[in-house]
Amino acid sequence: MKILVAIKRVVDYNIKVGIKADGSNVDIDGVKMSANPFDENAIEQAIRLKEQGKATEIVAVSIGSAANQDVLRHALAMGVDRAVLVEHEAEVQSLEVAKLLKGLVEQEQPDLIILGKQAVDDDAGQAGQMLAALLNYPQGTFASALDIEANEAIVTREVDGGTETLALQLPAVVTADLRLNDPRFVKLPNLMQARKKPIETLVAADLVSDLSTRLSLLQVAEPPARKPGIKVDSVDALLQQLRAKEGIEL
Repeated sequence: MKILVAIKRVVDYNIKVGIKADGSNVDIDGVKMSANPFDENAIEQAIRLKEQGKATEIVAVSIGSAANQDVLRHALAMGVDRAVLVEHEAEVQSLEVAKLLKGLVEQEQPDLIILGKQAVDDDAGQAGQMLAALLNYPQGTFASALDIEANEAIVTREVDGGTETLALQLPAVVTADLRLNDPRFVKLPNLMQARKKPIETLVAADLVSDLSTRLSLLQVAEPPARKPGIKVDSVDALLQQLRAKEGIEL
C-alpha cells in the first residue's frame, strides 16, 4: 500500500507574527518557518502504518518554492521514503492545493492520502475535503485514530456528541487531528542523512493548467484591544460592580 502525505510550510507555531505596515498581509520576512503541526501528525501516522507492515511506501509532497525543501527533508528525516516538490511561486489557496494534489494522485496512484486537518496560518481546513470531492474518494476528517483493515481505512473522529468510527473503502482521503498521535523527535543524524537524499521536482503547470485564484485578501488587521479590567477586594464589591454595570438598583 502506498501512502501520500501532503505538507505545508508555515510560520513556526512558537512565533508570534506581526502585520505589514500597509495591512496587506502578515509579515513573514526573516521569520522561522517549519512544517505545519497537523501535517506532522499525518506523517507520523503514515510511518506507523509502515512500521506495522500495512504500508510499503510513503511519499511526501509539498507545494511552493524551492524553500519548501526544508519541510520535505524534515519528512525524510522522520522516515518517509520519497519527497516530491511541486514548484509554484505564487501563493495557492485550498482549491488550487486540492487540484494540484489531485494531479499528483493521478500520477502516483496512492491507496491512502493523509493531510493535516488544517494549516495554522490560515485555519481554512478545506483542502482535504476538496481533494476527496475532486477525486470522488471517501473521506474521514479530523481523525483521532486511523488503522487499516483489509481494504478499508478505519477512522475514528470526534463529533459534537462524542466520537464516531467510519470504514472507508480504499483509496481514501483522511485529515489528521492533533489527537491522532505524538510525532516522533527527529534525531540529528537522520536530519544529516535527509540532506543528501534526492527530492523530485515537478512544475505545477504540468499538473494543473488553470491555477487562477478565486479569493482575494483585502486586509489584515489586529483584533480590537480589550478594555482593561478592574480588581475588587470582596464578593460584595464584585456584585456591586456587576449590578452597576447592568443598571440594577441595589
